[in-house]
Amino acid sequence: MKPGIHPAYGPVVFRDKAGGFAFLTRSTLSGDKTVEWEDGNTYPVVDVEISSASHPFYTGQARVLDTAGRVERFERRYGAASAGASGSAGRREVR
Repeated sequence: MKPGIHPAYGPVVFRDKAGGFAFLTRSTLSGDKTVEWEDGNTYPVVDVEISSASHPFYTGQARVLDTAGRVERFERRYGAASAGASGSAGRREVR
């Protein structure tokens, strides 16, 4: 690698503001603030809005879409015969 053209890569603490969760990793980001980590060393800290500790998908609090309600509403609006009609079951005879 060419010297002097790459950003500094070192240990950084990422801290989730919403969940109170922090982890130490290596990154090219560096924060203005520092924090004393569990090992007694001081590292730059980067505050993030959301992480796996507070994201609804990872915490199991994600909302599930009500697909059954949508199907029922479609059947009420357009009739059960037109919803998923296959073969001749949904066809009307024209006279």
